[in-house]
Amino acid sequence: MKILVCISKAPDTTSKIAFTDGNTKFDENGVQFIVNPYDEWYALVRALEIKEAQGGNVTTISVGGADYEPIIRKALAIGADDAVRIDAAESDSLYVATQIANYAKANGFDMVMCGKETINYNGSVVPGMIAELLDAPYVSLATKLDVSGNTATVEREVAGGIEVVEVQTPVVISAAKGMAEQRIPNMRGIMAARTKPLNVVAAEAVAVTTSVKGFSLPPAKSACKYIDADKAGELIRLLHEEAKVI
Repeated sequence: MKILVCISKAPDTTSKIAFTDGNTKFDENGVQFIVNPYDEWYALVRALEIKEAQGGNVTTISVGGADYEPIIRKALAIGADDAVRIDAAESDSLYVATQIANYAKANGFDMVMCGKETINYNGSVVPGMIAELLDAPYVSLATKLDVSGNTATVEREVAGGIEVVEVQTPVVISAAKGMAEQRIPNMRGIMAARTKPLNVVAAEAVAVTTSVKGFSLPPAKSACKYIDADKAGELIRLLHEEAKVI
């Protein structure tokens, strides 16, 4: 089975967030970037498990500049067979999805897997756009995936229970927590990643349909008030008079 796994970079969760260019662009200066956890821990690892059990090939794909390559090499160290970087500055979701879908269509993958969302934008829209552009079935927020021949059996959480879906490949799946367990690259994998193929592909001409008006940080947290354990009355008064429900 040929599986294409979408890999995005994201700021480490401890990064200090700031903006430049009139608050229209994320300031990357001094920021440590990591593989988006939903892409790495769930989509990539489950794809590798399927390959290890049934054979096949796992390719990662990213849309971005040369600064993406350390992120891609980590995915290769975890176990991906090869990687593709579409050489383009990240733009809006539709632009990214179109680049990935065009590559997937031209190279005949049985399955496209993505994390359910990126931790920096939390949009959760790229996987669905890829599926629409490929005219392929799409299962979102999957927590379990089994493959038998050309049939994928997918579970996902819904209100009040678990939904089980059977779908024929090719298919696009977005992975949520529970799909797989995180893998840590070992030294052998890290060394092997240096020589695995990383193919840089020119971006196709695709219109950018959205623009950023501005970003803003959430309001700063107010100072905490500490109440002695024997002053329950004061705590009750503060909850009534000062506490705010957001």
